[in-house]
Amino acid sequence: MKTELCSFCLKSGILCQKCSAKVKAGEISELDLKIARLLLSLEEKYPSLQNVCFYKAVDVDKTLAIIVGHGDVPRLLGYGGKIIKALSDEVGKSIRVLEYGVDDRKFLEDLFMPLNILTINTIWLPDGTTETRVILKKKRGTQLPFNLKALKEIAQKVRKMSLRVEFAD
Repeated sequence: MKTELCSFCLKSGILCQKCSAKVKAGEISELDLKIARLLLSLEEKYPSLQNVCFYKAVDVDKTLAIIVGHGDVPRLLGYGGKIIKALSDEVGKSIRVLEYGVDDRKFLEDLFMPLNILTINTIWLPDGTTETRVILKKKRGTQLPFNLKALKEIAQKVRKMSLRVEFAD
């Protein structure tokens, strides 16, 4: 697995000067360390994780967003979802896998998976800020497979994106 930290630091649990400086500077959080160690421990059981590039983890409420490199989402979702299930059991939260460096539409599709996005609009507010309006397709009477408030906060933390979510039948 590729990450900002050296693999020796992750395996040993003792940070070198370079990695320690990154943690002190706030580039890497304690949560990032924990998730990187978990992914590294799963690498032996699931060899596809060797090629995954882990960037960051964002924790909101009972949802954990894991941001990985371009094209790495299928590698984490592979093995019939066993990797995500193992991570979810370990941290006790539901997990969203997001891709780093993609456009807004792809980011929102990953965020609101498995629901389909019908429309994405930008709303310009009088105070000069913008809001992104997302209309999701939802079957009537079905319950949401995720915590909407948590996903809005994840979008805010990861992309500085203020979301307004609506549903259409």
